[in-house]
Amino acid sequence: MKNFKFILGLALFALLISCKNDEKTTTYFNSDESGIKMGGVKMITIQTPKGKFKVWTKRFGNNPKIKLLLLNGGPGMSHEYFECMESFLPKEGIEFIYYDQLGTGFSDNPKDTTMWDLPRYVEEVEQVRVALNLNKDNFYLLGHSWGGILGMQYALKYQQNMKGLIVSNMMASCPKYGEYSKILENKMDPEVLKTIKELESKKDFSNPKYMELLRNNFYNEHILRLPVKDWPEPVNRAFSRLNSSLYITMQGPSELGLSGKLTHWDVSKELKDITIPTLVIGAKHDTMNPEYMKWMATQFKNGTYLYCVNGSHMSFYDDQKTYMNGLIDFLKKGMN
Repeated sequence: MKNFKFILGLALFALLISCKNDEKTTTYFNSDESGIKMGGVKMITIQTPKGKFKVWTKRFGNNPKIKLLLLNGGPGMSHEYFECMESFLPKEGIEFIYYDQLGTGFSDNPKDTTMWDLPRYVEEVEQVRVALNLNKDNFYLLGHSWGGILGMQYALKYQQNMKGLIVSNMMASCPKYGEYSKILENKMDPEVLKTIKELESKKDFSNPKYMELLRNNFYNEHILRLPVKDWPEPVNRAFSRLNSSLYITMQGPSELGLSGKLTHWDVSKELKDITIPTLVIGAKHDTMNPEYMKWMATQFKNGTYLYCVNGSHMSFYDDQKTYMNGLIDFLKKGMN
């Protein structure tokens, strides 16, 4: 009789846990879309100095305490290389939102280089936040690479609307980034580097050999540590959509260092003014100096550092377990 009661108790407990899990799953996948449902896609109208345009967003899941907006890098890449997030965040109940910045991916492209401007992009992010009803009780911003620049600049102006910030694989000083790029390029095969520099001196950036040399001698070491032929399909797809006008305007045409609008950008002395919880993610093989990234985390009033020992610039692919576990732990602290 005692055994029967014990077994019955276990069965009821298992049923209760199952019901709670089902309720959690149902809640996460609840849709607040009205009218024709579009799988979470929302085109947001933004106001700019050159008129109104639409930017593309897509919500995945529903969690009133954690809403993670993703800022892609490049500048000029689409959201698509973030698709690996779908293998990790939904099962943790974390809501996240893809977003193609103006001129990228599925958003409008005004084809006007005067629009490729950091302060304007900051205001664009704020308009997107308002349109998506994100607020200080749930709004997390993850900026990767160029998105990290945008994320830090946004937080310096609008952190009162945020719950937390993640700066992924981006230094707070472009001059320091430029210095580190010289250290990395000097580790390349001298003959390969010589050919790359010759092509750059001729401004022959469209030469297929230029990108081939970079992909097989730099990208596969510091952008994503896999043979280029084995790069994940979402990454290749995002690269295929790169807006070169946006990239060259902001970064400059060379892959080794900066010469565009961002060349002198530096907020290293302002990080202390960001008081919200901030996670800085660096990686051993990144194009960004991991020691500088570690230092950065100490400059935020409430900063922590995540180090991806096997990772590079896209450590959410080549050191996936470390990256995702660290990101999830940081976000879940906000649910407590």
